[in-house]
Amino acid sequence: MTLASATKRMVQHKPSQPLLVAHRGASRDAPENTLPAFELAWQQGADAIEGDFHLTRDGEIVCIHNETIRQGVHTNKVVQDSDLDELKLLDVGSPFGKRWKDVRIPMIAEVFQTIPQGKKIYIEIKCGPLILPKLFEELDASGLTQDQAVIISFDADVIYQMKRHTSDIKAFLLSNFKKDRQTGAFKPSAEDVLNILQRTHADGFSSKAHKAADETFIKRILDNGYEYHVWTIDKAKTAKKFIKMGAMSVTTNVPGYLRRKLWHPL
Repeated sequence: MTLASATKRMVQHKPSQPLLVAHRGASRDAPENTLPAFELAWQQGADAIEGDFHLTRDGEIVCIHNETIRQGVHTNKVVQDSDLDELKLLDVGSPFGKRWKDVRIPMIAEVFQTIPQGKKIYIEIKCGPLILPKLFEELDASGLTQDQAVIISFDADVIYQMKRHTSDIKAFLLSNFKKDRQTGAFKPSAEDVLNILQRTHADGFSSKAHKAADETFIKRILDNGYEYHVWTIDKAKTAKKFIKMGAMSVTTNVPGYLRRKLWHPL
């Protein structure tokens, strides 16, 4: 899609019920970004899971939040400088409790295998566009449909490069907000966001639940034909506020709790 055509986007249709996205799985109840956390998220009724992904030195994709993994006093592993076999030796479950001893860092293919039919995964790319060729290879082999995967990133270049490859998979730009010390205004503004969305051909914008993302801000995003999504909300009152303003998904650490409070138990 060219920049010219991007200005003529069709307005997105808001789903009748926003998606409930499990942030790094059911991460309040199980070690984040692990298979147990993702499996528990499905059991708790999540519509989608969200995970963080890095590329290893030997070209594999693993699910872990930080680029540096600290294990005790003397063991630090940098994901991009480590091979998969090294990372698979690390116990990332024990810090969450004895019940989770020997839980390992999952590969992206293992995460894909947990996804039920009709459910989605929000793939947060943490390491830049170099991951994309391997990611597309893994997606092709996964058996997932194109609408089951969503790419999200704080890196606008990741979104741009991804959309150069395919327009069939949705991609959302992530952002927090910071206050400008001189003007007191929060950045990015809605205009800043719209400019980046147009330039990268993104399908939408996903922000932290922040006061800068008010009704006027969100309306600007939606009225220009883009989707709006919000993270990370664990309180029903806050979730309801953003849903009312037009959020098309709510990312949460407690999918089971929010589902009970917002809609109904399974």
